[in-house]
Amino acid sequence: MSCEGISRRELFRRGGILGSALAFPQLLAGETAAAAPPPVAAPAGVGLRVGPDIYQSIGVRPIINARGTYTILSGSTMLPEVRAAMAAASQHYVHLDELAEAIGARLATLTGAEWGLVTSGCSAALTHATAACVAGGNPDLHIRIPNLSGFAKDEVVIPKHSRNVYDAALRGVGVRVIEVTTPAELEAALGPRSALVYILASPEADESALPTKLVASIAQPRGVPVLVDAAAEILTVPNVHLQSGATLVGYSGGKCLRGPQAAGLLLGRKDLVKAAWVHSAPHHGYSRGYKVGKEEAIGMLMAVEMWMKRDHDAEWKTWTSWLEFVGKRVSAVDGVTTTIVQPKGLSNRMPSLRVFWDRKRFGLGGDTAARTLFDGDPRVGVFAARHETDPALTGVSVNPYMMAAGDEKIVADRLFALLSNPPHMDETAPPVAAAADLSGQWDVKVEYAAGASNHALNLRQRGNEIDGAHRGDFVSRDLTGTIDGNSVRIRSFLGEQSGDSIAYTFTGKVTGDEMGGTLDMGEYLGAKWSARRRAARRG
Repeated sequence: MSCEGISRRELFRRGGILGSALAFPQLLAGETAAAAPPPVAAPAGVGLRVGPDIYQSIGVRPIINARGTYTILSGSTMLPEVRAAMAAASQHYVHLDELAEAIGARLATLTGAEWGLVTSGCSAALTHATAACVAGGNPDLHIRIPNLSGFAKDEVVIPKHSRNVYDAALRGVGVRVIEVTTPAELEAALGPRSALVYILASPEADESALPTKLVASIAQPRGVPVLVDAAAEILTVPNVHLQSGATLVGYSGGKCLRGPQAAGLLLGRKDLVKAAWVHSAPHHGYSRGYKVGKEEAIGMLMAVEMWMKRDHDAEWKTWTSWLEFVGKRVSAVDGVTTTIVQPKGLSNRMPSLRVFWDRKRFGLGGDTAARTLFDGDPRVGVFAARHETDPALTGVSVNPYMMAAGDEKIVADRLFALLSNPPHMDETAPPVAAAADLSGQWDVKVEYAAGASNHALNLRQRGNEIDGAHRGDFVSRDLTGTIDGNSVRIRSFLGEQSGDSIAYTFTGKVTGDEMGGTLDMGEYLGAKWSARRRAARRG
């Protein structure tokens, strides 16, 4: 599988490592974790400077984004019309209830949905929608969330294909999740306590035993709403999910729509969308932290207005021309091939350029190439890619979605320079004989930015290879690793079967019965770890 147009679900399914790799591509495809590049030194005594170098003025390096609309890379850039609308909105005061009412009506006109609401992101839209389905517009219930004791409805049904890290937005309301895999299980799960059914929009969901249309045909007659998470999708009018029977659908504002990054949309049934506003800031209660300013609200509305006016065919042709330019430039390097791939589904919908070469001949893997481009200057973000049929080929994927005019020349030049004179960074020597046998049980202390916890490693070593189990604070997960001399690297992953995704990469040194070093936790940053071999019990 290649990495172009990678979905939100795939992002976390592939070891959780990829979530961190969006920021630090050295974690892709088995690369040894390394520290992030040091920030640019900010000019002494200058402080924040408004202008083209606003980020450099405080020591942050901007990125030429040839990956896509990922939040860790700050989503998308706002349209000029959105920026202008937000600036104009910032000059006046309004009553936010009145603003929500006016925007809700306008969104209904634009999208064909019964009503609309601007939220502080798609995740917030899911949270407010869940609260609306649990508590309606009842403030006596609202102020008790997330303690749902005594509530008539406190269950959310989720098809197994839709379990993902983003369903934490629903769980945060305090609901109990019931997983189902078949229509019969769905029918059995729906009852008087069912608040809603949640679906993560994806080709996988469409092709499953429980697609949205079938789920809606079972849930709606029982009075159970269906909520679809379409965060990274293009906005379809008429809405494809509402037409399939969904009750509510959420979108990110800072992705395809190119609205404010800290904004999103909830569209659908009028009474529930209006109830969702009750469960949103500035109203007090659990949702006070989900604040949407008047500027973001107007900016989000303008993004939808512009979505209806944008020439999407012309945008597609422009993206394709950029990819053709990059492809022509890098294809001049002997041994490099390129192809433009068309997207599947509605999420992060764009054409993509795949650039491939022979890993052994170039001495360079796609993962290392992506890291080199990201660490260099200008800083270019691309995905590593794997060839679907030839394991000898490696490469990168260039996605034009969030590129700006002129970026294609920089991307082409950086790739051409790298592949014309590859650094042969992946020509590694065979591992050194292990300095110790790590087999056995180890007590581990992890020191976070604040606080610490005790973990355990149960290791089995065969030569330079390690496998076993890693016990965290609550659950165990399988691990794999290597020992090269006295250098140790161990990786474990908690998949998103339960809606969570955490990856751990322990790197360090072993000395006798002790080892320790640094711990990379993907999107949750880093920590320090130390371990001591557990003494065998005597009989």
